[in-house]
Amino acid sequence: MATTRNDATGRTDRTAPARGDQESIVTSAGVRKVLAVARITIGFTFLWAFVDKLFGLGFATPAERAWVNGGTPAQGFIGGIEGPFAGLFGMFLNPFGDALFMIGLFGIGIAMVLGAGLRIAAATGTLLMLFMYLAEFPLALGGNNPIVDSHWHEALLLIISAVTLSGDTWGVGKIWGRIVGNTWLR
Repeated sequence: MATTRNDATGRTDRTAPARGDQESIVTSAGVRKVLAVARITIGFTFLWAFVDKLFGLGFATPAERAWVNGGTPAQGFIGGIEGPFAGLFGMFLNPFGDALFMIGLFGIGIAMVLGAGLRIAAATGTLLMLFMYLAEFPLALGGNNPIVDSHWHEALLLIISAVTLSGDTWGVGKIWGRIVGNTWLR
C-alpha cells in the first residue's frame, strides 16, 4: 500500500495502491509465483472434475456415468444428500442442475488456470463450495472436523487468488485487466 503524510495533522494515512496490478499488492516476486501456482492448482482441480464428469475417465466418475453417455453429474450427488439441508438442493435435481454444475466447474476452472475473471470465479466458486459444504454438513453428518472441511480451503484459495490478482503472474490477468479495468470482471 502507498502511504502519504497528511501535513495538517502530521499523521500518516494509508491509501490503496494507485495501480491495479499484482505488483502493487504483492511486492515479493517469490510470493507472486507461489500464488500463481496455487491459482493454477485450484483451477486444474475444477477443470479435472469437469473433464472426469464429462467423459467418465474412471477416477471419480466411471465411463457409464459420464455426462456424454447420459449420466447426471449433479443429480447423482444431490440425490444422495442427507442431513438438514437435503431439501434445499431438490430444485437442482434435473438436467438444468447438471448443466449449471458443469458450466460452473468449467468456468471456474478455466478462469483460474488462465488468470482472467478471477473475481467472478472466486464468487461463484465460493458459492459452489458453500453449497457442497452444506450438502455434506459435517456438524450434523460427522467427519474429521465438525466445522471446517476441504470446501473451506478451496474457497479460500479462490478468494486469495482473486484479491491478490494472481492471474497477473503466469496468466493473462494483466492483459485482461487492460481490457476490463479494475472492475468486478477483473
